[in-house]
Amino acid sequence: MDARALLKLGFQYFAQKDYEKACFYFNKALEIDDHFIPAYSALCEALNRMGEIEKALNVVNTWLSLASKDAKAHFALARLYVQKGLIEQAEKEMEIAKSLSPLEKSNK
Repeated sequence: MDARALLKLGFQYFAQKDYEKACFYFNKALEIDDHFIPAYSALCEALNRMGEIEKALNVVNTWLSLASKDAKAHFALARLYVQKGLIEQAEKEMEIAKSLSPLEKSNK
């Protein structure tokens, strides 16, 4: 099974709110392709839904190490910072995300 098929399977479990199984398949996708950005995004969200904020932070930091200009990663990090009460850091990440967002650029 390739990384995309594993991601799709993970999304099926995610839709059923079986986040543990979803994480299993998202991680399997990353074992096959550790640069597969959609799997980092999905894994981060599934961990967040499980209340595993620290694990989600680790995932988003790895995601950012691979794609530092990915607005979605910065938005995800900002959300996690808000959940941890780190409002100042969250605001900085939101500014970065907004500056990278194609929608923001098209409105300038």
